[in-house]
Amino acid sequence: MKAAVITFPGSNCDRDLAVAFAAAGFEVVRVWHKDSDLPSGLDVVGIPGGFSFGDYLRCGAIAARAPIMAAVVRFAEAGGHVLGICNGFQVLCEAGLLPGVLMRNAALRFVCRPARLQVATTDSAFTHLWRPGAEAVIPIAHHDGNYRADAETLARLADEDRIAFRYAENPNGSAADIAGILSQNRRVLGLMPHPERAIDAALGSGDGAFLFRGLAAALAPAETGA
Repeated sequence: MKAAVITFPGSNCDRDLAVAFAAAGFEVVRVWHKDSDLPSGLDVVGIPGGFSFGDYLRCGAIAARAPIMAAVVRFAEAGGHVLGICNGFQVLCEAGLLPGVLMRNAALRFVCRPARLQVATTDSAFTHLWRPGAEAVIPIAHHDGNYRADAETLARLADEDRIAFRYAENPNGSAADIAGILSQNRRVLGLMPHPERAIDAALGSGDGAFLFRGLAAALAPAETGA
């Protein structure tokens, strides 16, 4: 299995994301934002957290127009799996791979602390290792994590079981307590919390490892009998 981690100027969680993928058994390749093509043979693309291009204009807006993102969009449209975390979630929304937008936190303050999440669906490669209704403790660190979408989009996300995670205690004002959502084909996940920072109990929580191990299990080549 092979994972690519995209790095933009201002990314600061790319190494953490690469470590989390590697710990789950992925071969990891690093890709620069100015590259025009993704490496061959990829199973998943990860877009990390940070402050791409200094969060000028809107968070993720410049990164979404970087040369590599055209290749990421093609990869996703061809059925590839894509994971966007924090700033990566913002980039996926700005690139049109996920609906809605991430706005300034309702309290107008940066929040950085562990957050209790409710696993809202287990019907995805990213979440299938959790049991329905499970809780996970995963850290958050963002200033613009307030998920917003129109009423029709929010209803569609709920009706199609595409809300991946909800906050048990909403830290930022997100509509419907949304912490992460899936694309229509369920192969693109964007979430504001940082599972790559919670892959070992020594880090304060190992709950994030379920996401990466689940993805690896879902993407691993099927064993064939003799």
